[in-house]
Formats: sequence, C-alpha cells, structure tokens
Amino acid sequence: MAEACGGVYYGEESKKDIEVSSITTDSRKVEEGCLFVAIKGERVDGHSFIPAVFEKGALCVLSEQKLEEPKGPYILVDSTLTAIKALAKYYRQQLDIKVVGITGSVGKTSTKEMIASVLSEKYQVLKTLGNFNNELGLPLTIFRLREEHEIAVLEMGISNFGEMHRLSEIACPDVCVITNIGQCHLEFLHDRDGILRAKSEIFDFIAENGKIVLNGDDDKLAALREVKGIKPTFFGIETQRELYADELENLGLKGIRCRIHVKDQSFLVDIPIPGYHMVQNALAATGVGLALGLSLPQIHDGIEKLEAISGRFHLIETAHYTIIDDCYNANPVSMKASLTALQDGLCRKVAILGDMGELGENEAQMHREVGNYAANLKVDLFLCVGALCHHLAEGIREKNPEKEVREFETREALLEELPAILQEKDTILVKASHFMQFEKVVAYLQR
Repeated sequence: MAEACGGVYYGEESKKDIEVSSITTDSRKVEEGCLFVAIKGERVDGHSFIPAVFEKGALCVLSEQKLEEPKGPYILVDSTLTAIKALAKYYRQQLDIKVVGITGSVGKTSTKEMIASVLSEKYQVLKTLGNFNNELGLPLTIFRLREEHEIAVLEMGISNFGEMHRLSEIACPDVCVITNIGQCHLEFLHDRDGILRAKSEIFDFIAENGKIVLNGDDDKLAALREVKGIKPTFFGIETQRELYADELENLGLKGIRCRIHVKDQSFLVDIPIPGYHMVQNALAATGVGLALGLSLPQIHDGIEKLEAISGRFHLIETAHYTIIDDCYNANPVSMKASLTALQDGLCRKVAILGDMGELGENEAQMHREVGNYAANLKVDLFLCVGALCHHLAEGIREKNPEKEVREFETREALLEELPAILQEKDTILVKASHFMQFEKVVAYLQR
C-alpha cells in the first residue's frame, strides 16, 4: 500500500505483510485491523484522532505528519487525499469485476438505485451509499468491494472541471451512464455546454470494450454520436430510439406503468415510485442490464422490486399525513418533477419548499421560473422557506395570484407555525437543497 500511494512506511518490518481489513476516514468507524486515513478537513483534522484509533485496534495509519512515538505503524504521504485516491485506483485494478459509472445533472441517485436493483437479479452488486460519490466518497465506496461482489454501481458527482477525469481514472468504468445535462453547478461550469464537457470526462478511462448508455431525449447528449469508437445506446420517451418507452399510465403515488421496447421486443412494467422521470431511470437500467447480459424478464423483475430510499421521493405514511420525503437535494429540473408528481396525491396537496443551491448568478430567476411552472399545478398550498425561495413564491403569485402561498425566513419559523397550518390527511411534499436540512422537517412531521 505504501508503494501504491507513493508513501514511506514507518514501523515494525514484521507488520508489513499483514493484510488490512478495511479503510476508513471516520475515527468512529475504526475497527480491528483497519487502516485509518487522517484527512485534514475544514473543521476537524483527522490527525488529532491518531492516538485514539490505535487504541481502538487500527492496524495502520495514513498520515501527512511525522508521528512522535506512534503506537503502531504508519505510512507518511504528502497528501492523504491524493494517497487515498491512488490506493483506490490500485485496488480497483486488482479486482476482476465490472463497474457501472453513473453521472448527470439530475437523477444520479435514483438511476443508480434502479440499475442496482436490476443487476441484482443476476449478480452480487455493490452500490454507492448516500452521497459517497465525490473524490473522497468514491474511493471509500471502492474499498467496500469484497471477493463476493461481481459488479459495482458507482455514482459519480462533480462540481468543477477535472473532477470527473480523476473519478474516471479511479473507477475505470466498463459501462458509462449519463442521465441528462441540466442546470447544476453553474457557478463553476457556467452553462450546459460546460456541464456536458465536465460530465463527458467520465469517458476518459472507460474500458476498451466499454458500453455507453445515454438519455437521447436530452439535446446535448443526443449529439454524442461516437466516443472512442464506441457508439452509445440511446434511450428515450419522446423519440422512438433503439430503447424507448410508451403507454405511460400514471398510478398516482403508487408509481407509473409503461411499456419498454427493445428492438422488436417489449414488456409492460410497473415502476413502484411515482414520477415521469422514473421511466427514464427504468430505460437507463434496461440499457445497462442488456449491456451486462441480463434477460428481459430479469430486467422487468428488477425494475418492479425497486425500493425507495430516504430523501429521494420516499413515501412515508403516518397516522395523520402522507409525506413525500424528497429533501436530499434540489435543482430546477428535479423541483418541477417532484411538484408534478405531488398532484397525484389524495386529499389536500401541500408543498414545503426550500432554497436550491449552486445555481450561479441566475439563481433568483431560476427560482422564479420554478414558481411560474408551479403556479398552475394542482397543488393547494405552497410553504416557501428561505431567501431564494422568496423568488419562487413571487413566481407563483406572478402567474396565479389566487394560489395560496406562505413564506418563512427560516426552517424554525416554519416548524413553529406548521401544526396550525396542516390538516388531517394532507399529502405533503418536502423538498430543498441539502444545506437547508429539511430532513428535520420530515422528522418533525413523522413525530
């Protein structure tokens, strides 16, 4: 490991040949025989936990600092963040597995869940958990791979140029999936063309005989005709491609039914999570499933077995309300999709919305446009929280002055008034960018 990450080993020679059981950057998750990587963060420096992790049974430590009288061996490196990426790349190269890399502006996580559900019909699958999709999270996900795993389904998230290039070098994907090119991270990537360039770095280290699965309904992706001699598989709803869906039937909050066509074959399937965008996810998973040798019945069953995850249009039934927990993150595209799906709720429909982040200099106008879109939807009440969401509220009033809209400066102010606002049997959508911490709103509603 020292050699793989360009480090210098300090410690007993006899321990050099001992195998590390796991790798972590979290001192609370240290276990017997693990390697602890000391990362210097904005608020906490992992180096301060080194004495404690040795006491908890850590076998070795990766450190940027020379250690005085350490209680175990350590590997000294210039940068632990650079070193952990080098280790992940080295470990990935030792593994005889297939890797599916997924990126895009919207829907990476729900697409990843769909693809993992489908591939699990034939293979032992490891998938990205939570938001472990960046230059630290991806290596930690790869370190979770064990001998029994046959496929890794890896979500790959970025906010700037060059990041995807480095992620691709670590993952070396066999199958690359791009969900769409939307308006995210515009403060660094400037416009959709910039986003396309940054996301396309996923192809930089694609396997020689790799496969590419792209959303053909996205105008930017549809223009990619060939990459490194590989012709992409395009999927879509709006245009009949080699892989497309039709006969869409809304099943309300129970999901959506559609017919998926693959060349001269087709199958009818019930997707158990609502939303038009879930059909795109099912098509992406069908494309990946076919690329990795699954039969159509296996793909069908994998789609129907999909389970919702917390924070991603997760339906929660309580004694008083139906809650749609969609508070993991938000941008204009996903906000519109979730509000559209809310219309299928029973009884009164309430949207609790918060600020959307990382939208760049046009953030106010983008919030106003979402408000304009929401104004004529069949949603009974909008509760808007935050300075940016004020523009969303204004956008609703602009297009539909009759619509009931209330504004709150903070999450705490909302929670204070919520009991008096809500009614028995309300269907409530909770959605905002992650920094708004709207999971606390969901927890409050559940209580």
